[in-house]
Amino acid sequence: MKPRVGIPRALLYYNYFPMWEAFFKELGAEVVLSDLTNKKILDDGVNCSVDDACLPIKVFHGHIINLKDRVDYLFVPRLISVERNEYICPKFCGLPDMVLNSVRELPTVIDCTINLRNSYSSLRKAVLDVGRLFTSDYRRIYMAYRKAAQNLKFFEELMENGATPLEAMRGCHSAKGEYRYPIGLIGHPYNIYDNYVSMRIIDKLRDRGINVITQDMICSTELDRIARGFSKPMFWSFGKRIMAASRYLIDERQARGIIYLVAFGCGLDALVGDLVERRIRKRGIPFCLLTIDEHTGEAGIDTRLEAFVDMLEWGGAKECL
Repeated sequence: MKPRVGIPRALLYYNYFPMWEAFFKELGAEVVLSDLTNKKILDDGVNCSVDDACLPIKVFHGHIINLKDRVDYLFVPRLISVERNEYICPKFCGLPDMVLNSVRELPTVIDCTINLRNSYSSLRKAVLDVGRLFTSDYRRIYMAYRKAAQNLKFFEELMENGATPLEAMRGCHSAKGEYRYPIGLIGHPYNIYDNYVSMRIIDKLRDRGINVITQDMICSTELDRIARGFSKPMFWSFGKRIMAASRYLIDERQARGIIYLVAFGCGLDALVGDLVERRIRKRGIPFCLLTIDEHTGEAGIDTRLEAFVDMLEWGGAKECL
């Protein structure tokens, strides 16, 4: 019987799942996903997390609870840095510890450290450490990683062609439809792509005939080029992408407006959001900051979203007069 590896549909699932899935499958494991985020998953996560945890961390705990009785392993990597000379949110560093101390009766937790800030040596070590749980054949482990890297590259190419991560995971290039104008939707991937957390914001905008462009739909080399022009280096990887994407959407894609979806209590969003908003408003581009947490109601988000879209369309009609 194949060993079952559980992967929560939360946090960096939206960035790296195709890579993780290919790696474990090539090693002979069965990959088991948690259910799509729902009220029970959110409630379970809220009840077992510390009070000051942000919404994405609480959702992640709920997905762990949803998975733990169905798998032999839980994949919870300790992520410190995913880019050279940069970091990601500190909560990712302590995620395995939070899970182990908050959720009881867990199966074996695969806790590997990824820190690419100075070199790729930790990645090689993590690949071997995880691979040895399933095989002693080093060649097979490296071949599995090569296959995983190829899957990730294809996945990212689909997103740069306009697909959301969920569409790219299905092999789709993007949702079909005729769009009247573009707007930018920026924020952490686990906020904007989780349909329960974001309350289907992308689908709602597309239903209004809007071409939604997120930071993951912009070429990484283009974002890096823009980031090199910052007055000071942004050492938070997601913060850098969000700031660079906002500039690209204004200067290159001529987005009619920008929506920034943030989780309440996120320190990174508090800093980056202020910097982004100042620049966008200085350019005279409509800007909407939507803050979500476990108490946010869909009706309130819908009202703000509709008001923002109506403002954009009224402004566009006025320009045509």
